[in-house]
Amino acid sequence: MVKKTAALLLMTAMLLSACGGKNEAVPNPGRNNGETNTAATSDASGSSDAARNTEAEKSDTGKSAANPKNAEDAKKEGSDQDSASGQNDQAAVPLTYHMNKAYNIVPNDENGEKKVVLLSFDDGPKKAEWINSLIDTLDKHHAKAIFFVNGYRVKENPSLLKLIHDRGQIIGNHSWDHISLRKESEAKVRQQIEDVQKIVKDTVGEAPVFFRPPFGEGGDIGKKIAKENGLLYMTWSNGSLDWTMKSKGTDNPQKLIKNVLDQLHPGSNILMHELPWTTEALDQLLTQLESKGYTFVDPRSIELEMR
Repeated sequence: MVKKTAALLLMTAMLLSACGGKNEAVPNPGRNNGETNTAATSDASGSSDAARNTEAEKSDTGKSAANPKNAEDAKKEGSDQDSASGQNDQAAVPLTYHMNKAYNIVPNDENGEKKVVLLSFDDGPKKAEWINSLIDTLDKHHAKAIFFVNGYRVKENPSLLKLIHDRGQIIGNHSWDHISLRKESEAKVRQQIEDVQKIVKDTVGEAPVFFRPPFGEGGDIGKKIAKENGLLYMTWSNGSLDWTMKSKGTDNPQKLIKNVLDQLHPGSNILMHELPWTTEALDQLLTQLESKGYTFVDPRSIELEMR
């Protein structure tokens, strides 16, 4: 009986020892058991979140690479940045010319290139067809021109103003209503000039820096207000007379070319208009000017002070 009792006691002790070993926590130096368990839970959770984040990043990367729209958006963003950079480079044109009191374009350096002409087109914007044709020809000859616009036309066709601007040409102020400003009140002249400054700035983000009064009739008040608005006031020194031609004149382009060449001189400030015969004549005109050794001055290289 004693032996049986001793055997039972020994077996009970062994079972209790085994159960206690299974429940014993492994100590973590510097932390109590509660900290150890909390940290273990937190670490496990963090590892799980990190794994999920890594998987999500992989998934998103895969989607970006595989999704043509995402790739296209990235390409477009890069293109937009390049375009903005190109516009900034385009704007950084050194000031190498000025305009004299006869409205001719003169190099600042007396040894600079004198055989240059300034190209300009008044009374627009009228028609996309004419504008695109003119600018296609200008691009062909690597030329820039000033498109002197009327405010009422811009109001009617803001998209045409954007077309000129987006194709890299220069916009000038030609008054709002295309009226003679010489005998108008100062308030009226100011409105005619400054309203154009505002609508152009609102439409394309940049206000003009060149002003040409209709009929060349700005008067002293027009010159004063133009200067107050940071505008270089000009008329012209070489008139194509394209505005005097009749719409049925089949020889209009040749007449225009002859008129310009007859008046041609170094620094010619050439007045033309957005007209169908002008668009037709422009390529031949520019070719003939080049054959005579002339180049086309970039308007942005002209100082905004007459001297």
